[in-house]
Amino acid sequence: MMNHIRIRSLIVSLAVCLLAAMNVSAQQGIKRIVSLNGAVTEIVCALGFENALVGVDVTSTYPASMKQVAKVGHNRNISAEPVLALQPDLILATDNFIQPAVIEQFKNVGVRTVLMKQEFSVAGTKKLITEVAAALKVPEKGAALVKQLDREQQALQIKPQPKKVLFIYARGAGTMMVAGKETPLDKIIALAGAQNAATGFNDFKPLTPEALVTANPDVILMFDDGLKSMGGVDGLLKVQGIAQTTAGKQKKVIVMDGQLLTGFGPRVIQAVQELAGKLNS
Repeated sequence: MMNHIRIRSLIVSLAVCLLAAMNVSAQQGIKRIVSLNGAVTEIVCALGFENALVGVDVTSTYPASMKQVAKVGHNRNISAEPVLALQPDLILATDNFIQPAVIEQFKNVGVRTVLMKQEFSVAGTKKLITEVAAALKVPEKGAALVKQLDREQQALQIKPQPKKVLFIYARGAGTMMVAGKETPLDKIIALAGAQNAATGFNDFKPLTPEALVTANPDVILMFDDGLKSMGGVDGLLKVQGIAQTTAGKQKKVIVMDGQLLTGFGPRVIQAVQELAGKLNS
């Protein structure tokens, strides 16, 4: 009789464990994730799913462990084949770059695809965190990460300053663009308390000597690898028009990591602090 009771108790215990395991699996049972946005990748990692990432786009440079994860291309020109070759059970992307035809291919083969809108603001980052957490079925972890961001934002002290900042995207002297309004650079410069020196246009446009004279920035802002591609500050000063600006005369050039500066992921407040600190130094 005692043996029957023990066996029954064991069966009940096993059933409870199995149900608990199934519940965890149902909640978190996402085994293979492909992320097609650097900020989304950071959020996925911050929510504890770093090990589930089997593929990322090339903007996914943080955390450093992403160097070991398969790259599927730049989010501006993703094709379906390399993504699907990784056999994901979840694809996460933002709607600003991925072609609708590619999204359709993902859905046609039955892969769960979650497309989110990325807004380049602190509020937009919080919304993105909430949406990624919902896709991963861990809303409570998303809420905790948003609260952490709230605390960082409340502790942030930024004083507005009259400095005009011009962001230059460079891949050597042959490829140089400036960031206008409605770009992540425009938004982060404003959050750091300064002004975008490029006005009168949205998005990016090629750098010209005339535009430099018109903008006359106090500070030039660049990605660290962008300035490196120019041969450092000395190489940048050889570009026609740069040396004639206030920034050029004072050799005031700020460099930052590209994904930190423009990602608007969980490190957005850190990015604002770093940029504001460099503007004030």
